[in-house]
Amino acid sequence: MSTDERRISSLRDLPRDVAPTRDLWKEIEAAITADAPVQKVSPWRANRLRIFAAAAVVAALAIGVWIGRSAFPGAPVMLAASNPGEPEMLRAAYIPDARYTRDRAELVKTLESKLAALPPESRTKVVASLKTIEDSKRDLETALGRDPTNALLQELLVNTYQDEMRVLTAVHEAGDSGRGI
Repeated sequence: MSTDERRISSLRDLPRDVAPTRDLWKEIEAAITADAPVQKVSPWRANRLRIFAAAAVVAALAIGVWIGRSAFPGAPVMLAASNPGEPEMLRAAYIPDARYTRDRAELVKTLESKLAALPPESRTKVVASLKTIEDSKRDLETALGRDPTNALLQELLVNTYQDEMRVLTAVHEAGDSGRGI
């Protein structure tokens, strides 16, 4: 095999000092400068898109607030603390839907019998998890009483309710089969 016919297996095998047959940059530069006359852009024109975008965001936010307030006109935003041991503050109202309330009540009703069917180590873990979830719910509700508009606390409370349902459902399914979780 001659040197001209050798195989190239990498870009490193190519010679580095090969000049292009013609330089295209001069033609490209001439085309760019010919097509784009230099214009002075006013600040208003340059920022017009930003201003319109900001106005659209403000308008969407205002519409969202208006819809949110008109969608639930009679829903309570806060309720007074009802437990005597709780500090005197307002608690945020959490209004669960009827399906959640019904499903949770059914799972809690059968919880003791389902726990009894679990192996002891699983039962201990489940009881500890449910206690942690109950403590978290209480702490989040107390924190929401201090800051009822805190979206992060609201999301954490909803996630805690979902975690409780996952644990209750897992206990229900595992109790039926007599296996651990």
